[in-house]
Amino acid sequence: MSQKANTLRSSKLESISRFRFFLLSVFVVLFAKGIGKAQTVVSDPGARTGPAGAGRAIAGLSDSQKAFFAAGLAQFVENQSVTGTVASTSAGLGPRFNGEGCGQCHSQPSFGGTSPATNPQFAAAVDQGATNTIPFFLTIGGPVREARFPLTADGRQPDGSVHDLFTITGRSDAKGCKIAQPDFQLAANAGNLVFRIPTPVFGGGLIESITDSAILSNMNANRAAKQHMGIGGRPNYKDSRGGQGAVSGVPNTSGNDATITRFGWKAQNKSLAIFAGEAYNVEVGVTNEMFPNERDETPGCLFNGTPEDATNFDQSGTNLPSDVELFTIFMRFLDQPRPAPATASTTHGQQVFTQLGCALCHTPSFTTGQSSVAGLSNVKVNLFSDLLLHHMGPRLADGVSQGAAGGDEFRTAPLWGLGQRIFFLHDGRTTDLVKAVLSHQSVGNSQTADSEANGVIETFKRLTVQDQQDLLNFLRSL
Repeated sequence: MSQKANTLRSSKLESISRFRFFLLSVFVVLFAKGIGKAQTVVSDPGARTGPAGAGRAIAGLSDSQKAFFAAGLAQFVENQSVTGTVASTSAGLGPRFNGEGCGQCHSQPSFGGTSPATNPQFAAAVDQGATNTIPFFLTIGGPVREARFPLTADGRQPDGSVHDLFTITGRSDAKGCKIAQPDFQLAANAGNLVFRIPTPVFGGGLIESITDSAILSNMNANRAAKQHMGIGGRPNYKDSRGGQGAVSGVPNTSGNDATITRFGWKAQNKSLAIFAGEAYNVEVGVTNEMFPNERDETPGCLFNGTPEDATNFDQSGTNLPSDVELFTIFMRFLDQPRPAPATASTTHGQQVFTQLGCALCHTPSFTTGQSSVAGLSNVKVNLFSDLLLHHMGPRLADGVSQGAAGGDEFRTAPLWGLGQRIFFLHDGRTTDLVKAVLSHQSVGNSQTADSEANGVIETFKRLTVQDQQDLLNFLRSL
């Protein structure tokens, strides 16, 4: 071979060698950065951004119904002051309160939702010169919270009621009022302090329009699969003897109307009207036609006649109903959240959701019955809840009984809209969906039964990381 040929051959070999070295270097760099590695840890994709998937009115409303929905929304976002003398407010705030209006707390990702990213309670606590101290369990980037004491101060009797965080003491529109905030640190030191965060009210009218028979039929479906996974579940109602609905699914009748309650963290409220009236009185301090008495009657702190919110007999049209009636109409006509477009990952994640057993409690959908509102009749309701109570174990138990719900029981939380929520579980203890899922697992003790989710979570932990991730991606698409 000629010297020229040898030189060309050597040059080619050297070029190939350099190219191979370049590829190897690139591979090493990519590998070091994790590119090309198999995922080894599941993670929460986080709240999805973009337009809110909720907050619209249901389809099929008449022009009159649309006008009432708009009026309800306007009232929902309005704040309250003590006497109504503060601009753009109505009267009735306090004497004790957690927030100044519904819209402050129910605003993520739109009005009707849940706790926003920035806690509005910090501003409410000092509005108009109020002298409140921020409780230690609130943070500016944390969830809106209410506080409950499971037991009375002596620890001997059940309490469970809401102890409002703030008072109107020091406000310019509440001169002369002098009442103190509860001693939350003392309660915490005694292990007697638990929290709740706002529940979303999207699709309220649709949930209200699901028939009792549909809930009971679903409760009795897939019985073998539920028993295999350790899942019971029962509606929140008591029979005429004060007993509780049986896990077997045989219903007991209510001493009042024999129907199932379904609103609130423990399904303790029967209707949207009761839910609205109670929240207005307990959270904002506004007496109303459903809850007409002040919760604190300290002299010098009462500035209005009661009920402070009532039917406007001197008005007409959409101005005639009370605030509570307008809240109820707003929630009743508020549509269900819309999920993000499906992907290959979320489609597979939904399959995992069902195969895993999540759907045994988080029922993907119901269909409403016949309603007096055409837009609520025979609608598929994609709520991902069976609306039943389940034992959730000591890890989630709060020791508060409401209706027939015990201290370790909660209504299966609807998952619709979860993709845009920031805080999870009844007390907002985490922003991490992975932690929220794993918190469903806990072994019982002498006071509390095992969590009914134990079997499902144990199976979840044995999934491949990819299956787990697809499941989380599906949940974040809702």
